[in-house]
Amino acid sequence: MAVATERLPQPQQFARTQTAERTGGVGVALQVLAYVVLIGVAILMFVPFLFSIATSLKTGQEATNLTLANMLVPQNPTTAAYQTVREANILRWFGNSTLVAAIWVIARAVFGSMAGYAFARMRFPGRDVVFLLVLSTIMVPSIVTIVPKFIILKELHLLNGYGALTVPFLTDAFGIFLMKQFFESIPSELEEAARIDGANRFRMFLQIVLPNAMPALTALAIFSFQGSWNAFLEPLIYVSNEDRFTLPLGLAYFRQANYTDWPAVMASAVITTVPIAIFYLVFQRYFVESQTSSGIKG
Repeated sequence: MAVATERLPQPQQFARTQTAERTGGVGVALQVLAYVVLIGVAILMFVPFLFSIATSLKTGQEATNLTLANMLVPQNPTTAAYQTVREANILRWFGNSTLVAAIWVIARAVFGSMAGYAFARMRFPGRDVVFLLVLSTIMVPSIVTIVPKFIILKELHLLNGYGALTVPFLTDAFGIFLMKQFFESIPSELEEAARIDGANRFRMFLQIVLPNAMPALTALAIFSFQGSWNAFLEPLIYVSNEDRFTLPLGLAYFRQANYTDWPAVMASAVITTVPIAIFYLVFQRYFVESQTSSGIKG
């Protein structure tokens, strides 16, 4: 009887094993399907950029006579289109965009982190009301504020200069909101321990909180860089001096003058896109990682 009793669970154990194997097989199949879908979507997203690169390396005749054979692989690669773009004032436009983007990124990181920390950790009268007022500006379309900004810049004599491209964009409500939400997720025990050691508010912010906010700062930097690099409408209205054109604005005029030269147009598109891709690839690892739990255990 004892032997028979010990053998009874064997069919149940076998059934559980079979169920686990089937579940594991379904999980693997779903994982493979997910990878296939992701790879397919990635290819679809990358094909237009690959087409732009291929077209920029073609001659004008080959670009206008597209076939399946030369659509993504140019038959006679040439850099003549990039030479055409270089003969324009593109180096100056590129330098302007780089300078403006650097100011945007640094200013928004500084002001956004300081304001976000104040709203997240400091207590002062009217804090919640002020934060709601700041947050409500997100609902205001940017097109509505263009004319008021233009009038203010005109009165400050900042039009047609770098001030018009930077001063109105030194901070924004989204950056403040992003940093505030991230600071609130950082354990307050870190600051309490620093306060016991004699650290003041500024030191706690600079040496304790800010290093743990690198993922949020990186996300804010990526959004700021992308917004600055792709900005077109505001520079179009605020700047009329060609020496102050940013890359999107300058290349828009270039494309208007060379709209039939498809290799040159695609070369300008590639030049505009590559810096954003490089910036994201460099900082993407900070974008996805989280360090908020690195300073406290338990």
